[in-house]
Amino acid sequence: MRFPPCPTTTSAMFSALLPKVSAVSRKSTTRGLDICIVRLRRAARPCSLEAQSSNTVKVEKRLPMPVPAGSRSDACDERRLHASRPMVPGVIRPARRPTGWVPPGPLPAGAGSRADLEPNADEDLCYLSGEWRLFQKLEGHRWSLDDLVTAWVAARHVTRAARALDLGCGLGSVLLMVAWKGQQTRVTGVEAQPERAAMARRSIAFNGVESRCEVLDGDLRQLDLGPNFPLVTGTPPYFPRGTGTEADADHVSACRFEHRGGVEAYLAAAERHVTADGVFVMCAATLEDDRVRESSSSLHARDLLHVVPREGKAPLVSVWTFTRSEGPCAREALVVRDATGQWTPAFQAVRSEMGLPPTPPRR
Repeated sequence: MRFPPCPTTTSAMFSALLPKVSAVSRKSTTRGLDICIVRLRRAARPCSLEAQSSNTVKVEKRLPMPVPAGSRSDACDERRLHASRPMVPGVIRPARRPTGWVPPGPLPAGAGSRADLEPNADEDLCYLSGEWRLFQKLEGHRWSLDDLVTAWVAARHVTRAARALDLGCGLGSVLLMVAWKGQQTRVTGVEAQPERAAMARRSIAFNGVESRCEVLDGDLRQLDLGPNFPLVTGTPPYFPRGTGTEADADHVSACRFEHRGGVEAYLAAAERHVTADGVFVMCAATLEDDRVRESSSSLHARDLLHVVPREGKAPLVSVWTFTRSEGPCAREALVVRDATGQWTPAFQAVRSEMGLPPTPPRR
């Protein structure tokens, strides 16, 4: 894999930071989408990334929407599990939108009469793109800025992709945003954690796209579906094991630390599945830029987007675009907030293109 020369400042940052890292906490809200932060010399506790308790959150009325047709047979056990236990309602996030903003895109199918498509006590049902929703835990790993920018970069290629594959899809945030953007695209996800995979399937069903979206249980390192995907996406964990204190909850730890491989494993899986003229979009920690460049993958980097959380700060995540063909690697930067803490016009454009309000709601 050939790359143009790039600055080595991130490598120096990594060397300085590595001995001190004890945990990573991803902070995310549906309105702020703040980037992940590194906690130094302190073990992380899984926390509510909405920073709100359920008794202070308004719960909107459940809409009487029809049950989506074509239910997946491999989800029957999950439905029986939900039906066999008392349902304690979770949190359904109300819309927080600027005045006059109308969400674009298709409407979700909704829960209908399916009890498993209501959030459990430890879950919320939050907004994703447009009116689409996502199930996630109130505490622990949640969808965030890295998922948004990965889907946004992938969306540049989705119109010509009949099929897409999301490696390590987790809750299904990138998978669903790609499906929302590409209304004719069939999207497959693979996830090794059964609980995460089950939540992703529920989100797919709630949004009514079971006919063209699926999640497979399995380890991406053993996945072999053939080179049949014009678009492949992946967001590897940011930290090698042993570089920090891992959370007790497996679903949190595996999202942050490399339980099943890092950038090399994702690149190898993408090699097996991307078509000859396809692209692989991968989001990784900027601290791992040198590691990505040194990978022995036969894929070639053609674009590198550095995501800067705030004007004047160093980039925290890098979104790479790979192809099978060689060529120059263009470099871009996306600054999320300006010096005053306001969203930049560039980030507002990203949000608008992906069906999120481009400006915060008025208080």
